[in-house]
Parts: sequence; structure tokens; C-alpha cells
Amino acid sequence: MSDKWTERHIPDQHGRVAIVTGANTGLGFETARALAARGAHVVLAVRNVEKGRQAADRIDGRVDVQVLDLTSLDSIRSAAAELRAAHPRIDLLINNAGVMYTPRETTVDGFELQFATNHLGHFALTGLLLDRLLPVPGSRVVTVSSTGHRIKAAIHFDDLQWERSYSRVGAYGQAKLANLMFTYELNRRLAARGTTSAVAAHPGVSNTDLMRNAPAVLRVPVNLLAPVLIQKSAMGALPTLRAATDPAVRGGEYYGPGNRGETRGHPRRVESSPESHEEAVQRRLWAVSEELTGVTFPVGEAVLPA
Repeated sequence: MSDKWTERHIPDQHGRVAIVTGANTGLGFETARALAARGAHVVLAVRNVEKGRQAADRIDGRVDVQVLDLTSLDSIRSAAAELRAAHPRIDLLINNAGVMYTPRETTVDGFELQFATNHLGHFALTGLLLDRLLPVPGSRVVTVSSTGHRIKAAIHFDDLQWERSYSRVGAYGQAKLANLMFTYELNRRLAARGTTSAVAAHPGVSNTDLMRNAPAVLRVPVNLLAPVLIQKSAMGALPTLRAATDPAVRGGEYYGPGNRGETRGHPRRVESSPESHEEAVQRRLWAVSEELTGVTFPVGEAVLPA
């Protein structure tokens, strides 16, 4: 693998369909732009259609806009139905959209906002679209996590929706840990099929608007260190792009920036926390996610080693 993987390494994407959530700005926009530049038919799956159209106008290539509100299961089901009707095959599903450190808020379905947007919404969308990926050799589901999966991170099965007490940072950590656990469990379930794989990525510390809800105690040091800590969105999107397109990538891998702290730099394979690899917790999270969303996947439970 190249030590300095860039957009130039993206293979030709002509004939491939890529759906990118949260693609009207930041990392999602850069991901969509780069895929379209290499010939992919890209769908910007966004909550605000007007902003999505404005983003599409800035991208050279074949680009469509699909309304998708990850905080609403009704919207997710409607979007999935429209995407299924429009695309008999899907090569890439990139679960990029997310929120970070928001004040406690519940969605229309009664879920805590960060857990709903970052995990449950993408879990449901993936389950509803997966049969469009399964017949396609080399298809991938890429889910964007964060180094925040290590911070105050656990899956709080006794209070998943943070109804007893709320921590902005803890809720974000739980959601990003869930992204990784979902990826690893999904990839095990896909392994027997041999066509579709699940991969995770994180952007390091990138110049996006995600930090707007962060407590001042976090914003101040980040702003002070910005010149040496924060990289541009185009660089932050490279781990996702590598996870999505590099032929050497294997299912169940995790990609992030290559410097020692994984804050910036060219993408490479990285390691997630030991907690993220706890298979019993992954399986329990999967079962709870199916129950909460009402979405089941067209792949069975992974076969455990004897």
C-alpha cells in the first residue's frame, strides 16, 4: 500500500453508483466530489434538498440529490424506496453524515439525536439498501467513525437514549463506537457472501462545522491548535475514499490519517479500541438496533468459530 495515498490513487469509477449521506458540505461533499471526478454516478443523500442541489452544482460529473433525514425512520424508508427504484445496483454506500456534541434532543421517533443520526439512521438505511449491494462484486458499505469512539465510550444498554443523565461527549462517543461495532458485525455477516464488504474510516481532526456544538472547554484548545492540528476537508475525506475504493482494502478494516495521533496526514490502516472488538456487545447492539428501527437485514447472523 502507498504511504501517501491521495485522490490520484482512486481507480476508475465509471459504471459505479455511490450513495453518500451528508454530502452537501464538509467531508461528505469532498467524498462525493472525488468519486464523481473519477466517473462514479454519485447520489448526494441530504436532509436539505436546496443545499444538496447547490452542492451538486459545484461537482463535475453525474450527480443526483436524494432527500434523506436520518433522524426520521419514515424519511429513511421513503428515501430507501426511492433509491431502490432508481438504482437496481449500488456499488458504494458511504454512511458519512453525523452530528457531534449536540445538546440533548430527541428525534421524532424518540431517540437521542446523536445515537439516532450517527448510528440508528445509518443502520436502518444500510439494511433497507443492502440487497442492492449484495449482487455486486466489490461493493462496499463504508461507515465514518471518529477517534471520539475512545472518549467516555461504551454502549449504555441500560440507558441508550441518555434519559437519566446526558453527556454530550459521552453520547457522541457511544454513537461513534456503535459505528465501528456495526461495521465489524456487518462484515462478519457479509463474509459468507463474498461480494460485499463493510469498512470503517475516520477523518482525524478536519475543518468541518461539526465542532459548532462542542463545549467551550473543547473548542478553545482546538482553535488554538488549529494551524498544526486541523487539516482541510479534502484531506479528511481521504480515509473514507481509500476505504471505499482501494482494491487492497479488506472488509472489517479501519482507515484514518497516518500521523502518530491520527489527527492528520495521508490515510492508512489504523486500529480501533479494544472495546470496539467485543463481539458479544456487537451482537447485542445489532439486535437492539433491529428492534428499535424495525429493520432486519437480508444476511443472517455470523457463524461463530467452534
